[in-house]
Amino acid sequence: MIALPDTASPLYEKVKDYILTNIGTGKWSKDRKLPSENEFVATLGVSRMTVHRALRELTSAGFLIRLQGVGTFIAPPRPQSTLIEINNIAAEIVARGNRHRSEVIVLEKIMPTKELALSFEFTKRTSVYHSVVVNFENDLPVQLEERFVNPSLIPDYDKQDFSKTATYDYLMQKTPVTEVEHIISAIPADAETARHLAVDVGSCCLLLHRRTWTGAIVATISKLTYVGSRYSLGSRYSPSKSP
Repeated sequence: MIALPDTASPLYEKVKDYILTNIGTGKWSKDRKLPSENEFVATLGVSRMTVHRALRELTSAGFLIRLQGVGTFIAPPRPQSTLIEINNIAAEIVARGNRHRSEVIVLEKIMPTKELALSFEFTKRTSVYHSVVVNFENDLPVQLEERFVNPSLIPDYDKQDFSKTATYDYLMQKTPVTEVEHIISAIPADAETARHLAVDVGSCCLLLHRRTWTGAIVATISKLTYVGSRYSLGSRYSPSKSP
């Protein structure tokens, strides 16, 4: 039996950490079939309900794929398209002749979850900055912006007034972006998202998950949620001539 860490975290979080550690270290390769729930119970000494919750949450987060009657597998990388550029929503709104304002909901320093630490590619868990900002166009909320920022690159992020300065402008001034990853998903608005964006729970939204690098270091991880009926995402670009 494998002993889980003796910490204050809930058991299901410890099970998630165990699985993510095996994935992150490469011990469990992509597309691998995971042990069954009963095997996890025997190996880790936890209840089946605990294992089930851990697997369900990791599946919802995109780390696992569960196939009814077949088993649970490590999810392969999602196919992506390089159609979206990094844009400043404040500048976009002003360019349309409209008025932009932002409301800061959260600005703090936190210890990241195991999933977030893996996304930052940290070798050990270290604190990150966390902000939640609502962007308005003519007083109508159009974007819920949640950012996680690497303090080693942007040390004073939590000391800024982002109701006066756009997070985009500040970040672009502080560190160059050398690589970007974008993943777009259609999601229903949960209760918190619905409250901030003034829509009904379950309303269709677009989630743009963005990760940026400065050299080899992950600089920011952002979750930008747009009301589907109020916003569209797209770009115009020249395709590569190579086959």
